[in-house]
Amino acid sequence: MAKLSVVGIGPGNYENMTVRADEALKNCEVIIGYSTYVDLVKDRYPDKEFRTTPMTKEVQRCQIAIDTAKEGKNTAMVCSGDSGIYGMAALIYELKGEDKEPEIEVIPGLTAACSGGALLGAPLTHDFAVVSMSDRLTPWDKITARLECAAQADYSIVIYNPASHGRPDYLKKACEILLKYLPEDRPCGISRNIGREGESERVLTLGELKDAEVDMFCTVFIGNAMTKIIGGKLVTPRGYKDV
Repeated sequence: MAKLSVVGIGPGNYENMTVRADEALKNCEVIIGYSTYVDLVKDRYPDKEFRTTPMTKEVQRCQIAIDTAKEGKNTAMVCSGDSGIYGMAALIYELKGEDKEPEIEVIPGLTAACSGGALLGAPLTHDFAVVSMSDRLTPWDKITARLECAAQADYSIVIYNPASHGRPDYLKKACEILLKYLPEDRPCGISRNIGREGESERVLTLGELKDAEVDMFCTVFIGNAMTKIIGGKLVTPRGYKDV
């Protein structure tokens, strides 16, 4: 029986890919995914068959992966970051339903909260919340409610998909919501193109973040009440030093 592996490839560079992910891609026959993510691994696995779909074609992409595995080909569905955090693992299970085939293996990867946080310093050493600004699948009022709850609970907050061509001002809107509860000088950070060409990071305040330029390649970090800037890095202590 062929296997369908749902593989988190991390931010995109080989150094941030897990050994399990590398082994799964070496051992499969077909690699399937969103075209941008497949392009990140093509050069390393040139002997594979590649199948891609554009953005917003997630159902079609996952069904192709299931059907390919049912044909008897070991198949890998690649996801940027982690395969389960905003990845395709859940949709694969939904589409497979109660069918016995194909066998599914979910292989985790380094999500942007981890890799982007490491680039900025250590902003997530205590409890944190992750919220996506994409309202394609989640209503904006629910996104707003989650931001408000996270701010009131004093979570560090990680924002995925902070802006796009269709919603260029969503980060500004999010910051305006957060500023109802948090001070303007709250330390924040932006990681961009994590693990890829043009990688960059920026530390700034929440007041500055409101007017910062961001895109879909950015991951945004908002500190909690304990977050500070040490040596230019964003750091959220857990309290070990004070015990």
